[in-house]
Amino acid sequence: MDTTAFLQRIGIGEYDGPPRLEALTRLHEAFVDQVPYESIQYQLTPGGPLEPEDVVKRMITREAGGYCFQLNGSFALLLTELGYGVQMHRGGVQTVNRPGGVDASHMVLTVTGLIEDPDRVWLADVGLGDGLRQPMPLEVGEVDQYPFTLRLRPSELTDGWRLDHDPRANLIGMDFESAPVGLDAFAAQHARLSTDPTSPFVRLASAFRRTPKSVVVLRSVGLSETFADRVDNTLLENPTDYFSALADLFHLPLPHYSASDRDQLWRRVWSQYEDFLGRQREEDAGED
Repeated sequence: MDTTAFLQRIGIGEYDGPPRLEALTRLHEAFVDQVPYESIQYQLTPGGPLEPEDVVKRMITREAGGYCFQLNGSFALLLTELGYGVQMHRGGVQTVNRPGGVDASHMVLTVTGLIEDPDRVWLADVGLGDGLRQPMPLEVGEVDQYPFTLRLRPSELTDGWRLDHDPRANLIGMDFESAPVGLDAFAAQHARLSTDPTSPFVRLASAFRRTPKSVVVLRSVGLSETFADRVDNTLLENPTDYFSALADLFHLPLPHYSASDRDQLWRRVWSQYEDFLGRQREEDAGED
């Protein structure tokens, strides 16, 4: 991996010194601010790399961001290159539409080896969409990470941990095992989630970015920005606004997309929005 180029991609021009909490926090914040969690990559050509070296190449050229396996896998590679101790863990997320469980549909990282306390364990997760902005100590407790409050506790589903998310967030929570695993533990789920037409990552074009000031989310053509005191919503009604949002808000200029590709993607995301409206009308009719 071209470590220097990857650091520059996340906005860090220079990195020097042993692993410290301040540096880990800086790397985590920079990563979630500059590299989006996204499923745009699966809309025209389902499937994509899992190997971190291949993922990083696309990130550097801004052809794609990633989702949990790609983002946390590449972050693990970067941290390892910089001297941190990193382990991967099987996890699973809980949403309004998905019950909780640990099925390797999410990758989680823990980090050790910091100069301040080499044995203390930290939770790092740059692949949770609107999740962590900074690493958390792997201990029972609650932390404020603007604009959300996050809580860690022992999991009731596995021998591991549970992250309870803020009620305003996309996720309800996430559970993960204590036992470390290798990258191959996620290969089957990656193949399914990135290619299956019924996968939420294939069915819906989305992007998330965790900035210092807000959480920005794009679902089909609906753009939202969450602050501590409000949520701003915008409908992107034409392709110019849509692709400008991808480039400016999510750092996804998609330089490898032709005019035909852009037209195809726009028609797909607008169709996803129309399907959403159709489901809403059916639900409203059912309530009458």
